[in-house]
Amino acid sequence: MIKMPKKKKFKVEDGESLEGCLARMREEGYQPVRRMERPVFIEKDGRRVVDHQEIVFEGKKIEE
Repeated sequence: MIKMPKKKKFKVEDGESLEGCLARMREEGYQPVRRMERPVFIEKDGRRVVDHQEIVFEGKKIEE
């Protein structure tokens, strides 16, 4: 039997909806316990500007 980690991080991929990421978590047997967002910067005209937000969910193993 393969032992799965109790916690795992799931990044919302490009072109994936939040619901899609949450469904992927459920399929792998995890439930969301924390949502983290961080800005992703790019260099534009010699200045750093925010390109987009990266969203990561921390999932906890669903006890069965």
